[in-house]
Amino acid sequence: MGELLVHQPDPRLDLILERVVDVPAKLLWRGWTVPEQLKRWFTPAPWTTVDCEIDLRPGGIFRTVMRGPEGQQFDNVGCFLEIVPNQKLVWTGALGPGFRPRPASTAFSVVMTAVITLQPRGNGTLYTALVIHGDEASRQQHEKMGFQQGWGKALDQLVALD
Repeated sequence: MGELLVHQPDPRLDLILERVVDVPAKLLWRGWTVPEQLKRWFTPAPWTTVDCEIDLRPGGIFRTVMRGPEGQQFDNVGCFLEIVPNQKLVWTGALGPGFRPRPASTAFSVVMTAVITLQPRGNGTLYTALVIHGDEASRQQHEKMGFQQGWGKALDQLVALD
């Protein structure tokens, strides 16, 4: 197996959440790649993920349906770009299944690519979520939506899975 492609964050365009957690990478990986597991943690409470579809291969679908506390629902469809079991998962909302570009009107409210890396640290894992945006306005919008708090709370929920 070759070396992992390393993505260098651009502070003008990207957001990053990095934390060492006391959970082995294989359990975090399971949380990200098994739909019934992902539904339990992916959206920060009081939001919930009510549906999830995962075809774990490059070009495969990554779909979640998020429901808000007032019943509002968002169906987000993207595709996987890179998969290195227990180490790295890259997905985007800019493309649909089969790498087909998504019409702007149906893409995520903030078009992004997420690079999730899991690196062993003692009995735990260095968890890094790098979220890449196409322009500064998108990064700022995502930051204002509560990226750090939301992704941080979701990570707490992932770590708490049994």
